[in-house]
Amino acid sequence: MSGPAVWGWTALLSFLPVSELRGAIPFAMTQGIPWYAAYPCAAALNALVAPVCWVFLSTLHRLFLKMGWYEKIFTRFVGRAREKLHGGVEKWGWLGVAVFVAIPLPVTGAWTGTLGAWVLGLPKGKTLIAVILGVIVAGAIVTSVMLLGTGALRIFVKEVL
Repeated sequence: MSGPAVWGWTALLSFLPVSELRGAIPFAMTQGIPWYAAYPCAAALNALVAPVCWVFLSTLHRLFLKMGWYEKIFTRFVGRAREKLHGGVEKWGWLGVAVFVAIPLPVTGAWTGTLGAWVLGLPKGKTLIAVILGVIVAGAIVTSVMLLGTGALRIFVKEVL
Protein backbone atom coordinates (compact mmCIF):
# COMPACT_ATOMS: atom_id res chain seq x y z
CA MET A 1 0.00 0.00 0.00
CA SER A 2 1.35 3.44 -0.88
CA GLY A 3 1.84 6.40 1.49
CA PRO A 4 -1.33 8.37 0.70
CA ALA A 5 -3.48 5.23 0.88
CA VAL A 6 -2.03 4.30 4.28
CA TRP A 7 -2.69 7.81 5.61
CA GLY A 8 -6.23 7.71 4.20
CA TRP A 9 -6.99 4.37 5.82
CA THR A 10 -5.44 5.57 9.09
CA ALA A 11 -7.68 8.64 9.01
CA LEU A 12 -10.77 6.56 8.26
CA LEU A 13 -9.98 4.01 10.98
CA SER A 14 -9.41 6.84 13.49
CA PHE A 15 -12.86 8.20 12.83
CA LEU A 16 -14.89 4.97 12.60
CA PRO A 17 -16.75 3.93 15.78
CA VAL A 18 -15.67 0.31 15.31
CA SER A 19 -11.93 0.91 15.30
CA GLU A 20 -11.00 4.41 16.49
CA LEU A 21 -7.45 4.53 17.91
CA ARG A 22 -7.40 0.82 18.69
CA GLY A 23 -7.39 0.09 14.98
CA ALA A 24 -5.79 3.18 13.45
CA ILE A 25 -2.50 3.24 15.33
CA PRO A 26 -1.68 -0.48 14.90
CA PHE A 27 -2.66 -0.28 11.24
CA ALA A 28 -0.47 2.76 10.59
CA MET A 29 2.50 1.34 12.46
CA THR A 30 2.32 -2.03 10.70
CA GLN A 31 2.21 -0.18 7.38
CA GLY A 32 5.49 1.60 8.08
CA ILE A 33 4.34 4.89 9.59
CA PRO A 34 6.52 5.67 12.63
CA TRP A 35 4.79 5.87 16.01
CA TYR A 36 5.61 9.57 16.41
CA ALA A 37 3.56 10.31 13.28
CA ALA A 38 0.84 7.67 13.70
CA TYR A 39 -0.07 8.59 17.28
CA PRO A 40 -0.67 12.35 16.87
CA CYS A 41 -2.45 11.88 13.54
CA ALA A 42 -4.80 9.19 14.84
CA ALA A 43 -5.37 11.00 18.15
CA ALA A 44 -6.18 14.32 16.46
CA LEU A 45 -8.63 12.71 14.06
CA ASN A 46 -10.21 10.63 16.81
CA ALA A 47 -10.62 13.73 18.98
CA LEU A 48 -12.68 15.29 16.16
CA VAL A 49 -15.31 12.64 16.81
CA ALA A 50 -16.65 14.51 19.85
CA PRO A 51 -17.76 17.73 18.12
CA VAL A 52 -19.02 15.88 15.05
CA CYS A 53 -20.98 13.40 17.17
CA TRP A 54 -22.40 16.18 19.37
CA VAL A 55 -23.65 18.18 16.36
CA PHE A 56 -25.07 15.05 14.74
CA LEU A 57 -26.87 13.97 17.92
CA SER A 58 -28.27 17.43 18.64
CA THR A 59 -29.56 17.89 15.10
CA LEU A 60 -31.19 14.48 14.82
CA HIS A 61 -32.58 14.73 18.33
CA ARG A 62 -34.35 18.01 17.55
CA LEU A 63 -35.85 16.50 14.40
CA PHE A 64 -36.95 13.28 16.11
CA LEU A 65 -38.45 15.05 19.13
CA LYS A 66 -41.26 16.16 16.81
CA MET A 67 -42.35 12.51 16.66
CA GLY A 68 -44.41 11.48 19.68
CA TRP A 69 -43.15 7.90 19.85
CA TYR A 70 -39.53 9.06 19.89
CA GLU A 71 -40.16 11.61 22.63
CA LYS A 72 -41.78 8.96 24.86
CA ILE A 73 -39.01 6.41 24.32
CA PHE A 74 -36.23 8.98 24.68
CA THR A 75 -37.70 10.54 27.81
CA ARG A 76 -38.11 7.11 29.43
CA PHE A 77 -34.62 5.93 28.38
CA VAL A 78 -32.85 9.11 29.46
CA GLY A 79 -34.83 9.27 32.70
CA ARG A 80 -33.76 5.75 33.64
CA ALA A 81 -30.16 6.30 32.61
CA ARG A 82 -29.88 9.55 34.54
CA GLU A 83 -31.52 8.00 37.59
CA LYS A 84 -29.19 4.97 37.58
CA LEU A 85 -26.04 6.97 36.92
CA HIS A 86 -26.86 10.12 38.89
CA GLY A 87 -24.48 9.33 41.76
CA GLY A 88 -21.58 8.49 39.46
CA VAL A 89 -22.18 11.54 37.30
CA GLU A 90 -22.35 13.77 40.37
CA LYS A 91 -19.16 12.24 41.73
CA TRP A 92 -17.06 11.95 38.56
CA GLY A 93 -18.74 14.21 35.97
CA TRP A 94 -16.59 14.97 32.93
CA LEU A 95 -13.59 13.24 34.51
CA GLY A 96 -15.53 9.97 34.39
CA VAL A 97 -16.02 10.48 30.65
CA ALA A 98 -12.27 11.04 30.25
CA VAL A 99 -11.45 7.81 32.11
CA PHE A 100 -14.07 5.88 30.14
CA VAL A 101 -12.68 7.10 26.79
CA ALA A 102 -9.08 6.47 27.94
CA ILE A 103 -9.65 2.73 28.33
CA PRO A 104 -8.72 1.28 24.92
CA LEU A 105 -11.21 -1.58 24.88
CA PRO A 106 -14.16 -2.29 22.59
CA VAL A 107 -17.17 -0.02 23.26
CA THR A 108 -15.07 2.51 25.22
CA GLY A 109 -14.05 5.34 22.97
CA ALA A 110 -14.78 8.82 21.75
CA TRP A 111 -18.09 7.88 20.10
CA THR A 112 -19.53 6.07 23.12
CA GLY A 113 -18.13 8.62 25.58
CA THR A 114 -19.68 11.52 23.68
CA LEU A 115 -23.00 9.70 23.33
CA GLY A 116 -23.06 8.88 27.04
CA ALA A 117 -22.20 12.44 28.05
CA TRP A 118 -24.87 13.81 25.71
CA VAL A 119 -27.53 11.45 27.06
CA LEU A 120 -26.59 12.31 30.64
CA GLY A 121 -26.76 16.02 29.89
CA LEU A 122 -23.14 16.90 30.61
CA PRO A 123 -21.98 20.29 29.29
CA LYS A 124 -20.62 20.26 25.74
CA GLY A 125 -17.38 22.08 26.54
CA LYS A 126 -16.42 19.79 29.40
CA THR A 127 -17.36 16.75 27.34
CA LEU A 128 -15.09 17.85 24.51
CA ILE A 129 -12.18 18.36 26.93
CA ALA A 130 -12.86 14.97 28.54
CA VAL A 131 -12.94 13.18 25.19
CA ILE A 132 -9.70 14.86 24.07
CA LEU A 133 -7.95 13.87 27.31
CA GLY A 134 -9.29 10.33 27.04
CA VAL A 135 -8.16 10.04 23.43
CA ILE A 136 -4.65 11.23 24.33
CA VAL A 137 -4.35 8.61 27.07
CA ALA A 138 -5.89 5.80 24.99
CA GLY A 139 -3.57 6.64 22.09
CA ALA A 140 -0.56 6.55 24.41
CA ILE A 141 -1.61 3.15 25.73
CA VAL A 142 -2.17 1.68 22.26
CA THR A 143 1.11 3.13 20.98
CA SER A 144 2.98 1.74 24.01
CA VAL A 145 1.53 -1.71 23.48
CA MET A 146 2.53 -1.57 19.83
CA LEU A 147 6.08 -0.46 20.67
CA LEU A 148 6.60 -2.87 23.55
CA GLY A 149 4.85 -5.81 21.93
CA THR A 150 2.59 -8.31 23.59
CA GLY A 151 4.75 -8.26 26.71
CA ALA A 152 3.22 -4.87 27.49
CA LEU A 153 -0.16 -6.53 27.92
CA ARG A 154 1.10 -8.18 31.11
CA ILE A 155 0.76 -4.79 32.78
CA PHE A 156 -3.01 -4.90 32.20
CA VAL A 157 -3.79 -8.65 32.17
CA LYS A 158 -2.85 -11.20 34.79
CA GLU A 159 -1.54 -14.47 33.40
CA VAL A 160 -3.58 -17.50 34.42
CA LEU A 161 -1.08 -20.23 33.66
